[in-house]
Amino acid sequence: MRKVKNAENSDRDAWLESIMDEYGERLTKLAYNYVKDWSLAEDIVQEVFVTCFRHYEKIDEIHSFKAWIYRLVINRAKDVLKSSAFKRVVMNSSLFSVFTSQEALPEMSLVKRSEEEVLSKSVLDLPLKYREVIILYYYEECSIDEIQGLLGLNGNTIKTRLNRGRGKLKEIMERWEQDGT
Repeated sequence: MRKVKNAENSDRDAWLESIMDEYGERLTKLAYNYVKDWSLAEDIVQEVFVTCFRHYEKIDEIHSFKAWIYRLVINRAKDVLKSSAFKRVVMNSSLFSVFTSQEALPEMSLVKRSEEEVLSKSVLDLPLKYREVIILYYYEECSIDEIQGLLGLNGNTIKTRLNRGRGKLKEIMERWEQDGT
C-alpha cells in the first residue's frame, strides 16, 4: 500500500513539474498583464499550481486543461485587483522596470526604444477589458472561441473589444510617437 501511495505521489509530482515547465512563464506573463507587478504575478501563478496539485484526481474531468488553468489565473488576478490591500498599493511600475538597470550603458543611451517595448507598454496602458482580449488573442494565440470560454463573454463582444482595443492601442502608440514617452 505504501509503495502505491509513493508511486501516486511521484506521478503527481512529475505531472505538476511538467505543467509548471509548460505553462509557468506564460501564466506569469498573463497574470502580470493584469496586476502589473512581477512578484505578485508569480505569487498568483504559484497559488494556481497549488490548486492544480489539489485537483490532480479530478484532472480527467476537465475538458480543456489550458482553458481551465488560464481561467484560474485570470480569476485569481481579478480577485487580487479587487482586494483592498491591492487598491492601497500605488502602481507606478512600468513593464520593463524589473528588467532594466537604473544606469544605462553609454552605447545604449544612443539607441531608441524598440517598437516591441513601446507596443508592450501601450498594451499595458489599455483598459482591462480591452487589454485582456488583446493579450489572449495576440500574445497567447487563443481563438475567439477559446477566449469566449475563458472570459465567459459572447463571441461578438470579444470581437468588438478586439476592434476597440486595437483602435485604442493605435491611439496610444501614436501618442508615444508624438511625445516620445
